[in-house]
Amino acid sequence: MARVEMVMPKMGESIMEATILKWTKKIGDVIETDESILEIATDKVDSEVPSPSGGTLAEILFPEGAVVPVGTVIAVLETNATNNTASKTNTKPELTTNKEVISKIASSSDALQPVLTNLLLEKPQSGRFYSPLVMNIAKEEGISTDELDRIPGTGNEGRVTKKDILQYLELKKAGNLTGTNASTVPPVIQLDKPVNNTQKIVTESVATPVSTPKKSFSFNGNFEIIEMDRMRKVIAENMLYSKQTSPHVTSFVEADVTNLVLWREKNKSIFEKKYGEKLTFTPMFVEAVCKAIRDLPMVNISVDGDKIIVKKDINIGVAVALPTNNLIVPTLRRADKLNLAGLAASVNDLANRARINKLSFTDLEDGTFTISNVGTFGNVMGTPIIMQPQCAVLATGAIRKKPAVLETPTGDVIAIRHLMFLSHSYDHRVIDGALGGTFVRRVADYLEAWDINREV
Repeated sequence: MARVEMVMPKMGESIMEATILKWTKKIGDVIETDESILEIATDKVDSEVPSPSGGTLAEILFPEGAVVPVGTVIAVLETNATNNTASKTNTKPELTTNKEVISKIASSSDALQPVLTNLLLEKPQSGRFYSPLVMNIAKEEGISTDELDRIPGTGNEGRVTKKDILQYLELKKAGNLTGTNASTVPPVIQLDKPVNNTQKIVTESVATPVSTPKKSFSFNGNFEIIEMDRMRKVIAENMLYSKQTSPHVTSFVEADVTNLVLWREKNKSIFEKKYGEKLTFTPMFVEAVCKAIRDLPMVNISVDGDKIIVKKDINIGVAVALPTNNLIVPTLRRADKLNLAGLAASVNDLANRARINKLSFTDLEDGTFTISNVGTFGNVMGTPIIMQPQCAVLATGAIRKKPAVLETPTGDVIAIRHLMFLSHSYDHRVIDGALGGTFVRRVADYLEAWDINREV
């Protein structure tokens, strides 16, 4: 019988590891090709993993709840076929000490040479993305944000990988640090106790912990304690990370969208019959945002240390509320290349798949600017938080009928108009008030200039 290894799949360029939520099959079960074996989760989305081959599930190498790097063997299947090249020797992960884990990484043939030759960067790489696994290790080790920002990364776009941070800890313990201010980094004592290599590598700092200790609170009265689900924990971490990374500023504009509302009301039935798609306000907002970004491309950016990355593609993230009351942000890729019908179809498709948990990992990647329609919940405005590593996000408020002053050739009059607020939050490190305010005004101008006679 042949043995076929099943590995943790690569689920997008920025996904380095995934958490095993549930094994849907047990050892000894007969499995068909492409039949789901387990459910996994990343900081972006949950997904099912299909079997690469038919056969019998012979080994499960990681338990539920384990965080596993992509490309790691997680299970072994036995098939009736005879194929000596179909598999590699597989054993369950051995228990090793922290010291052994770090030493193996540092001495392996693919050891990360940039870390060995220049351990500390001269300038902190502020705003750099860190995976949840790296952030957890840094938190356990008492590594401050400034210290983490000075560790060279060998991952995609200079990101710090698990190997980078573990090797850094080993060399820091040995006192072999090089680079600026290396002497100020506190030494550590290595805990030599068995751990599974899917668990965190824990060390203990000699110096006073850098992180601020958590405050304890007492609660009086009648209350209920609810444990956060996995997605809520990820959202909380991402929101906190964004606020700590980007100094947020929000500019507000009130827009008269009467023509847009009247045009949609007149044409939504015609639109649905012609294209088979419901026409919501969201694709109309996306169209206006894309036009404004083409006019003012310096809001379609991200930050890498002291460099500004100007994105040529306009990929719009659209926030979608889930039945669980959590939020997810799928991406409309190259949204500026789509007409209104294409935008409507893409928005509806992403929203529908988001609500039934059928988004793919690529659906959530590469966004360059985000729109959050808080008006869906009756909110007139909001102060949205930036989706890192983006630098701006727009909240669209509820459209309400209000009295407004209109200028006419015969004088000013008061009329009932459809008005809405637009709230633009942006990273003040790289987007100043002039640009941030001009941008949201430009979006409002495009919405206000909607052609009431536009053809469907």
